[in-house]
Amino acid sequence: MEDLAERDGSNSIRTPTTRAVVLVTVAVTVVTIALGKLTGTAVLLLGLLVFLPAFAAALCTPRQTALVSVWVSVLVIIPVALSGENLADRVTLALFALGFGVLAVYGSRLRIAREMALVSLRSTAAAMQRQILRPLPLLTDDVLVDGVYEPVQQDKLVGGDIYDVAATPWGTRVLIGDVQGKGLAAIGMAIEVVGAFREAAHREPTVTALIDSLEAAVVRHNGYAQQRGEPERFVTAVVLGVDSGAETQLVTCGHIPPYLLHDGVVAAVGAGTEHAPLGLADLVDEPRTVSWFTFPEGATLLLCTDGLTEARSSEGTFYPLEERLTGRNDITASRLTRSLVDDVHAYTAGAQQDDLAVLAVRRSPHRSSNASAPSHPGADPTT
Repeated sequence: MEDLAERDGSNSIRTPTTRAVVLVTVAVTVVTIALGKLTGTAVLLLGLLVFLPAFAAALCTPRQTALVSVWVSVLVIIPVALSGENLADRVTLALFALGFGVLAVYGSRLRIAREMALVSLRSTAAAMQRQILRPLPLLTDDVLVDGVYEPVQQDKLVGGDIYDVAATPWGTRVLIGDVQGKGLAAIGMAIEVVGAFREAAHREPTVTALIDSLEAAVVRHNGYAQQRGEPERFVTAVVLGVDSGAETQLVTCGHIPPYLLHDGVVAAVGAGTEHAPLGLADLVDEPRTVSWFTFPEGATLLLCTDGLTEARSSEGTFYPLEERLTGRNDITASRLTRSLVDDVHAYTAGAQQDDLAVLAVRRSPHRSSNASAPSHPGADPTT
């Protein structure tokens, strides 16, 4: 907003908004005076000009609002000085014009101050978002990750959906997840899980050990929440382990499985091997294990949250993700995710019902062409 840059109102009137205010002011003035001459009710019609400063206060800087107020005051006061007829009415009108002008300038100052505070708050929130969720795309020696992130509450910039990418000695680890619930409590859990992932991804040589660290972080955070009387939450997540080998590791914790797009075929990866969400491991007997799948050159892995798959049309039908992925194999990662998000917005008529995160993962353009090279020594042997 250009007017926000004019903190002291020192800039000249040159923006489209202020030009419009000038045109409206001049037009209303001309029409009012002309009608006053024709109808003989100049005093009553001049009273309409009193409200022009309020119009300017809603759009202009304090200095520009003051100029409009002075203009209106002059137009109202001049008849008082030149005519003795209806003197009491004219004096009253002149006092109203001066009073409304002062109030308009004061209102403009309050509006500018609040808008500047809002801009500062959003700048702080944007900086926090960059620390919690790093801007996409993200590139490592193994993969290129691009995508779209849209919290349902746009003013918060961060929601309960999370993602991260870590380049480690054992290859690249990719995380996408979704915290149960919404609001600040869900954001707190999101921060906890992302922080645990960034620390454990570089410490744990296996993907299962990394998952165990995330589980411990969620349980620990739920313990603190319980002490504060807040509800416990779980987190659904997918963690990938990608290295120079053709085989990729996958652990799905109650989350939507990834989709592999390759040679015109769209297929869910790891379907049927899902494990309990993070925070609920104690409720099942089976330990979390790694699934392996082939991630060839030229293929794309699509990871998303349920903000995409559970988006509903006006008729109440879910977004058919697998069907909409067909025919999108040969486009870039950024175009793939952006086109999907645009498509789901059109499908729901713009009614976003949940946080939305969509990631496209591709092999890095500069990685070794030896796709059949053995995996790094830290790869999980579990199947």
